[in-house]
Amino acid sequence: MDQNRMDFDIGADKLREECGVFGMYDFDGNDVARAIYYGLFALQHRGQESCGIAVSDTEGPKGKVAAHKGMGLCNEVFTPEALESLKGNIGVGHVRYSTAGSSTRENAQPLVLNYVKGTLGLAHNGNLVNAPELRHELEYTGAIFQTTIDSEVIAYHIARARIHTPNVESAVAAAMKKLKGAYSLVIMSPRKLIGARDPMGFKPLCIGKDRDNAYILASETCALETIGAEFVRDVEPGEIVTITADGISSDKEMCLADPSGEARCIFEYIYFARPDSVFDGVSVYKARIQAGRFLAVDSPVEADLVVGVPESGNAAALGYAMESGIPYGTAFVKNSYVGRTFIKPKQSSRESAVRIKLNVLKEAVAEKRVIMIDDSIVRGTTSALIVKMLRDAGAREVHVRISAPPFLHPCYFGTDIPSEDQLIAHGRTVDEVREIIGADTLSFLRQERLSQMASERPVCTACFTGNYPMEPPSQDIRGSYEK
Repeated sequence: MDQNRMDFDIGADKLREECGVFGMYDFDGNDVARAIYYGLFALQHRGQESCGIAVSDTEGPKGKVAAHKGMGLCNEVFTPEALESLKGNIGVGHVRYSTAGSSTRENAQPLVLNYVKGTLGLAHNGNLVNAPELRHELEYTGAIFQTTIDSEVIAYHIARARIHTPNVESAVAAAMKKLKGAYSLVIMSPRKLIGARDPMGFKPLCIGKDRDNAYILASETCALETIGAEFVRDVEPGEIVTITADGISSDKEMCLADPSGEARCIFEYIYFARPDSVFDGVSVYKARIQAGRFLAVDSPVEADLVVGVPESGNAAALGYAMESGIPYGTAFVKNSYVGRTFIKPKQSSRESAVRIKLNVLKEAVAEKRVIMIDDSIVRGTTSALIVKMLRDAGAREVHVRISAPPFLHPCYFGTDIPSEDQLIAHGRTVDEVREIIGADTLSFLRQERLSQMASERPVCTACFTGNYPMEPPSQDIRGSYEK
């Protein structure tokens, strides 16, 4: 990735989620593009690299799909004229940050396929671990790929299965039997909207209903609330739901899930999801509050002030303050108007880039012992800079508390945790990491607290433990990442 393109969050040391998906079917025939646009806006935190919308008219000619996608944020890609051109009462949308596949317009989603049975529009969140094998299988039978993403592999397998199955949902079920890894899918056929979630439930996917007679599929509940829809339920791990003019249905015989094998991504609770979302019945905000409380119980320290690194550290900081009795305060001012591609200062220093996005309130921290709560430490560069900024602002002590355990292993399921040699905690003690980032003390969330903060839901903790819920790929297929 171009080193002049900075992550939408603070510093280049933050993790990125691969993407967010949104689909809508309006039974009254109203155009859905504008509602999908607002839904994607609510999911913008899940991907700032590219976005797209594809729509169709269920009463119109089969195979006619209008689509618009491009590189950039939603408000950059979708002009009023572009939205006005997207006519149709069924559609899917996508926001993306790449983990597998390069950063190009060709890799933007949704993908639209024309094939012998009609058309498919597909939006995918997640990462397959067996994508190379599936891709090679297709290539050796004549398939020609237009992208480098595993989402196209999924779309091809659904299209091929559809030739031998009675309907699209059966084709999705047949394809799912071949897929290994993380995937939440929203699929549009000429007359149906389909949602599917992998058997382990890595990524979130929920169902909503608009009061104006429309059904919605979305990565997070916050997107439903943005368009005024009500939450119906989560799509279950391994489930396929089908929305037609007759309503919504689920064929449980096609479900592939084994509850004992579920493995939700713990980082949805820690960092990725918006705090106002609910993931599989667990409030993200409450989970982060709980993580902060656990840190206060397990890693107490005498201090004058508890502060969070915006935005995902704020709720955990509040939980720490509530449990410890130490006052909660605001130490950082975040520049909300810095987009994803701002130009770095001439010296190209990461410190200058962080300072453009984040500043310290000197009056809040001067002469105080500060507990700084953040969601994670990846490479450590940003953490070190923020600790230095607090000291430069006059903080007497800086105690860092992290609402996740140390990262020790890469992720292959849609999170861009880098290889082990780039992880600051790999091969180092906590005290060695503390010394590198310049903190007075450093503590991480204990691993046994993870399932507790997720209300005992089964979660994937492989990035901390190395215990992958399925066999990882023999080679790293996740593409290149900003270093």
